Parts: sequence; C-alpha cells; structure tokens
Amino acid sequence: MPPETDAYRLAAQEDRCSPRTRLTIPATLRASGGRAFQSVVHDLSISGFSAASINRMHEGQLCWLTLPGLESLQAEVVWWDNCIVGCAFSELLSPIVHDNILQRYSNVGVYRQVI
Repeated sequence: MPPETDAYRLAAQEDRCSPRTRLTIPATLRASGGRAFQSVVHDLSISGFSAASINRMHEGQLCWLTLPGLESLQAEVVWWDNCIVGCAFSELLSPIVHDNILQRYSNVGVYRQVI
C-alpha cells in the first residue's frame, strides 16, 4: 500500500461521525460464521465501538455485539489490532439507548433534552 494511502486510512479512522466515550461494558461478540465469546467494550458511540477480541477478525466481516439488556446489534469490522476490534454499527444506535448505556456504565452524566 502506498504511504499516502496508508496516511489517508489512518486519518479516516480518526474522522468520527459521533463522539466516542471510553468505558468498560461486559458484552458478547460473535463474528459471522463463528461462536459467540465474552468480550469487553472499551469505547462506544452511536456509530460503533471497540472491544476486546480473542479471535482474529477481518476488515469487512459482519459481527454481532450483545450488551446487557439489549438485543444483538449488527456491525461490520473496520479494523483489528492486537486483540482489539473496531466496528461500525450497521444501523446507528438510538441516541436514547446510547445515553442510557453511558449513564449505566460511565461516570459521565449524559442528558438529552427534548425540544
């Protein structure tokens, strides 16, 4: 891969459509065609997450994340590095669901006002 392409890919990873919040959430992760395994979500936004992945996952692979109290959420693997996987949700997470998760698992108070 040419150096300028690599630089573009790196910059694209940092250009997020929504803010990420660092937290620790026990979860279950399952890659397409694989068995579910226990994981820990390290950061979350309405558009995606990063989590521990004991199994090697490949860019473009579909996976499903199950957080406590929620149905499985489909996502696509964007990157995998040293047992951490970054994924983009197939459908954006509802801001209300996102805020409820943040209130439950982080020390950050998040409140949305309905206008």
